[in-house]
Amino acid sequence: MKQVEVQIMGQSYLLACPEGGEQRLLEAVEKVDSAMCRIRDAGKVKARDRIAVLAALNLAFDVADRPQAPVAAAPAPAAPAPAADGAEDLRLAQLLGRLDAALGEDGRLL
Repeated sequence: MKQVEVQIMGQSYLLACPEGGEQRLLEAVEKVDSAMCRIRDAGKVKARDRIAVLAALNLAFDVADRPQAPVAAAPAPAAPAPAADGAEDLRLAQLLGRLDAALGEDGRLL
């Protein structure tokens, strides 16, 4: 295993990575960093852990919404255009509501 140092939202992380998987890891880090920075920059959530949970939920929903491609699929199409600001704001508000409900009154998962 190789170790790769990356930055997510300005914080350094040392991650283990299998040989030859560096590019995939860096692409994943870029997606996570981008998702977390968008949530942070929206200004509605400040706590890093809550931002991370919302980003994880956003990414999980994106993966779940993709149709399953066969193993020998053609090259992936170009990335879709980002959602309109109103739709993205609504989605973020819905996710925040779900997160608040899951966290309960004390703001903790456990």
